[in-house]
Amino acid sequence: MSKHRRVISIPIPSKRICFAILFLLLLITAFLILEFSSSHPTPASQAKEQKEEIDRSFSLAEKPSNAQLADKTLNARVEKLLVSMTLEQKIGQLTQYTGGRMTGPEGNWLDYDSMIVRGQIGSLFNVVGPQKTNYYQHLAVEKSALHIPLLFGYDVIHGQHTIFPVPLALASSFDPDLVRQISRTAAQEASADGIRWVFSPMVDIARDARWGRITEGAGEDTYLGSVMARAYVEGYQNNDLSRSDSVAASVKHFAAYGAAYAGREYNTVDMSELTLRQVYLPPYHAGIDAGAATVMSAFNPLNGVPATANSFTLTTILRGEWQFDGFVVSDFDAVRELINHGVASNGDVAARKALVAGVDMDMESDLYRTRLADLVKSGDISEATLDEAVRRVLRVKFALGLFDHPYVPEKTPIYIATPEKRDLARKAAEETLVLLQNNIALPDTSPVLPLAKNPPVVALIGPLADSQVDMLGSWPAEGNPTDVVTLKAALQKRFSDGKTKLLYAKGTNILSDSTAGFAEAIAAAQQANVIILALGESAATMTGESTSLTRLDLPGNQEDLLETIIRLGKPTVLVLFDGRPLALKWAATHVPAILEAWYPGIEAGPAVTDILFGDVNPSGKLPVTFPRAVGQEPLFYNQLPTGRPAEDIDLSHPPTGGDKYYSRYIDETNAPLFPFGFGLSYTQFAYSNLKLSEAKIPLAMLESKKEGLFGPDHSIHVDVDIKNTGTVPGVEVTQIYIRNTGGSMEEPVRELKGFQRITLGPGQSKHIEFTLGFDELSYYDFEMKRVIEPTEYQVWVGGSSGATLGAQFEVTL
Repeated sequence: MSKHRRVISIPIPSKRICFAILFLLLLITAFLILEFSSSHPTPASQAKEQKEEIDRSFSLAEKPSNAQLADKTLNARVEKLLVSMTLEQKIGQLTQYTGGRMTGPEGNWLDYDSMIVRGQIGSLFNVVGPQKTNYYQHLAVEKSALHIPLLFGYDVIHGQHTIFPVPLALASSFDPDLVRQISRTAAQEASADGIRWVFSPMVDIARDARWGRITEGAGEDTYLGSVMARAYVEGYQNNDLSRSDSVAASVKHFAAYGAAYAGREYNTVDMSELTLRQVYLPPYHAGIDAGAATVMSAFNPLNGVPATANSFTLTTILRGEWQFDGFVVSDFDAVRELINHGVASNGDVAARKALVAGVDMDMESDLYRTRLADLVKSGDISEATLDEAVRRVLRVKFALGLFDHPYVPEKTPIYIATPEKRDLARKAAEETLVLLQNNIALPDTSPVLPLAKNPPVVALIGPLADSQVDMLGSWPAEGNPTDVVTLKAALQKRFSDGKTKLLYAKGTNILSDSTAGFAEAIAAAQQANVIILALGESAATMTGESTSLTRLDLPGNQEDLLETIIRLGKPTVLVLFDGRPLALKWAATHVPAILEAWYPGIEAGPAVTDILFGDVNPSGKLPVTFPRAVGQEPLFYNQLPTGRPAEDIDLSHPPTGGDKYYSRYIDETNAPLFPFGFGLSYTQFAYSNLKLSEAKIPLAMLESKKEGLFGPDHSIHVDVDIKNTGTVPGVEVTQIYIRNTGGSMEEPVRELKGFQRITLGPGQSKHIEFTLGFDELSYYDFEMKRVIEPTEYQVWVGGSSGATLGAQFEVTL
């Protein structure tokens, strides 16, 4: 039997297939090599990859918040310096101390000289003046190992030497160009003092007059606050941080600091994300969008998480959604205060939570300097996290030109309030004064104001009539009270020709209960043809940080003095110097004329006098609502609607039956004493011919953001005529409000969406136009997306939030 051999035939692939397989094997091998090398990088490759990652992050950003901070050449310098720094030197850049007066409960008075030489300090604040800043700067630049300059910061809130009206007053001007001028002047004066970083603007929306820091912001409205935030930043930074007279702005206090429960300073804040995004965040975003180089975190917790450890606000929103390129500094000792908040058991945890959340610089708590090194060495904080914070600080220093020009000239002239600076301060004060009331005082037949040019006898009464220091407000920076012209001084100059006799009596002190000065005040008032009462609050002790109140009436016995003088039956003007809206129900009923002057700055007296005698027509409008009683607070015009509105109910008396079950008080009306946007003039303005460009507009047209997709215009145009119907020239702030109904979310009963300052002569008319597009008409839905829905919109145009001239349009599918 023969054996058969079994043959197996194996097909041989073609050459083309063989080459393909070989190429695939080579690709796999290359991938494995790259994967291995990437998991075991060399120091050089790490540095290269970090730089490439930074380049990618900037190139991928839709729009960096500040082009100078995103500049690739600048960031290459940052990276070159960063790789040469030791761990301790990096931490030093994140450490800040006060070198001057205290602006918090306690401080760390350490050996700054030796610490600067060792590279342990990156910034000092409250060190003011060329000699002082240059002294420390020489230590940093000439004696430290890496020669990194210091960054000097200061609370320049409404002027450095030339002190202008407080920010709440400036908001009354509704004049962002004025605010740019003022912040530009402040930047020039601060930079000459060695200050290249200002802790301003404060853009916190404040709806509660009990909160003392309401004086530092733009009031209760989101739109107005956003416009002012942008104006401050543009003025401070002048679109070029490298200029020697520019300063880095610090948008503060991030976030929602102004919504503290019960108006009590440093208290908790708890609100829906909808309210946060719709009401409180836009002014911060406006400041960032204008290029603000820094942000200051707030003291308060927000929805259970302290702002200084809140990654949602500091990282997700600020850096993720808004593409913020600068750095974040804590407020005074706020990192350590995380322990008091109960979210950190010790300093290590506080420092770690703050840095990881996104706070780059520790102001005063000394926890970054003393804790971060061990946290990095133990792996509790990655060095990459630390490096990113250092990058952010160095970017700002490079952008400011501090590495190239670290010193400021020391042979600068002593500050003088020049005529040019006084003119600007006077103009600012005049625009910010708000005429709240101007009635007829019998037996006269015309309103009390403006006063006659030469009344025989004028009585000036009150504790604020001649108080230079109070006119500067609560954050006067380097302002000198001797530069202030008080109301008394201005009137004395005006009456120096002898045609009018001025009688002055202080009457009482701001917080006094003594009536010892009443007799002198009464005697002066009895001799007078007209009485001017200068009453209000103490700027230093009753307004600004940590000055919350439970009462909003005139402090001390000033109310008693007011009532005593009014009972004499003479024509009387009440001039209020204060930092918040007060509850003036009695005064509004009994005092013929009321002028809100706020704290007007160094030209307080001349500005008030100009208004009182009609040399200037008042044009200020209220940026906050004035309550009838403190129990109405927080009170603001743009409230959400209620299911039981008391619109047609008589609220002047307690409910008697069917009028009880409405949203109301039983002992006061719902209405404010003076509404947002309100302010009188010595002339009258009439609005007419309100027209909308469309009665209906497709939703797709409003949502389109590409020019030309639906034609060149994707907005509703609102046209209106305004006429000065009086006999004197005047300036009117024309305001446009909207309300959206029929959507998926409740929207406020009114919202400001634009304003214009219009100057008109007697009998003169002007046609003006507003535009309502996606930004004005959109709102956040339940998913926190900004949308427009097919709904109806009401539109009003007028001189306050109570405007009655209206129209409506519909957004259709």
